[in-house]
Amino acid sequence: MNAKTVQSLAITRRNALRMGMFGAAGLMLSDRFTLKAAEALNPIKAKAKSVIQVWLWGGSCHLDTFDPKPEAGYDYFGKLDKPIATNVDGIRIGQLLPQLAKMADKYSLLRGMTHGDNGHETASYKVMTGTKPVDGIVNPSVGAVVSYKNGYSAGYTGLIPPYVALTRPQGRFSEAGFLGSKYQPFSTGGDPAQTPFAVEGVIAEGISDARQQSRRELLGNLDTFAKAMDGSPVIDRMSKNQQAAYSLILGEAKNTFDLSKEPDELRTAYGKNTFGQSCLEARKLVEAGVPFVTINYGGWDTHKKHFEIMAQKLPQLDNGLSTLIRDLSDRGLLDTTVVWCGGEFGRTPKVDWSAPWSGGRSHYGKAFSHLVAGGGFKGGHVVGATSIRGEEVVERPIYPWDLTASIYELMGIDPNGTLPTPDGKTAFISPLADKSIKIDSGGVLREIM
Repeated sequence: MNAKTVQSLAITRRNALRMGMFGAAGLMLSDRFTLKAAEALNPIKAKAKSVIQVWLWGGSCHLDTFDPKPEAGYDYFGKLDKPIATNVDGIRIGQLLPQLAKMADKYSLLRGMTHGDNGHETASYKVMTGTKPVDGIVNPSVGAVVSYKNGYSAGYTGLIPPYVALTRPQGRFSEAGFLGSKYQPFSTGGDPAQTPFAVEGVIAEGISDARQQSRRELLGNLDTFAKAMDGSPVIDRMSKNQQAAYSLILGEAKNTFDLSKEPDELRTAYGKNTFGQSCLEARKLVEAGVPFVTINYGGWDTHKKHFEIMAQKLPQLDNGLSTLIRDLSDRGLLDTTVVWCGGEFGRTPKVDWSAPWSGGRSHYGKAFSHLVAGGGFKGGHVVGATSIRGEEVVERPIYPWDLTASIYELMGIDPNGTLPTPDGKTAFISPLADKSIKIDSGGVLREIM
């Protein structure tokens, strides 16, 4: 099925009724989508165990990446006027993404992303949580929800926390939201492109394992109180926590953060830069059973000298993301790992050539693109379409809550479910399940699930 065919599947509710397609694979409604009815008609079993979110912090331009518009003219495509064909008939992507072009059969492009919000904080909140901002409440991010539902509440026993941020939290809002600090991402700090990768609280530069072990033994010898209180439930719990901490610092879990043992050829393919090595580290984390990893890849807020910055950023994205998808596939992990790449919004399709911007693009929430792969998402498809200049979504809109509800389903999390709030009120995992509010929706991404 080529890109044009998939885009033509966007149908209105009236047409769906007329065509008798409500029980078919693509249940796409132009108005509010009822998740429970959809699940009953087209149930999807949990397929994914982990999510790797490649967060393009600041927002990437769809015209330069996943939705090129060479016919729009120089004021729109600027210096990137030669999109390249992919290995899927009818799909083209930006010219600085040649490695991704060779594997379009392994991912799908969401060209209908929209929410209309041009503010970093509010747009990030919408995409990261899959909800709209509401006064007096901060909803948890998708990572925190996965950590809650598929992590601690599901009996997660890994030493590495179930929600990891490489190498820092997004920082636009509290990712844990009302779930509390337990569900904040574990921020690694450090730089995986450096040796050693100095993960905060786990790996300290200049301190060998032998020295760490010596410190542990010295602490044990000096802790006479713990010895005297041997058998106390409180001391037993403290001892277990200490044992877990040292297992993380000195045991097998530490190796998860050691990239030096990976083949040099593979590290080179990922790119020996912070982003590329973060992608490699993300693969190691899901291989170790971590259910949610966010790679915060900054530098996309290109108000000035956009094309000069893209000449560096896009090749890094191309190498890191393509190698991540390929590596996961080669190891049999792609089928159970969702790879989700995108930012809070796009950039203005029309370039601002005037001073002081010198060819810049500003914030643009009206139309943008994301990429999804693995974990139950089909490859080789395009969902949604924008106008000839990429200024608005003209087919199959995809709102953040449509995408996040789809990811929840693939992770085996019921989007209709609720989360505990401090005030005891009902908070739905997805706003699509809340009948008390009105919200725009293009529907769960049933056509690629």
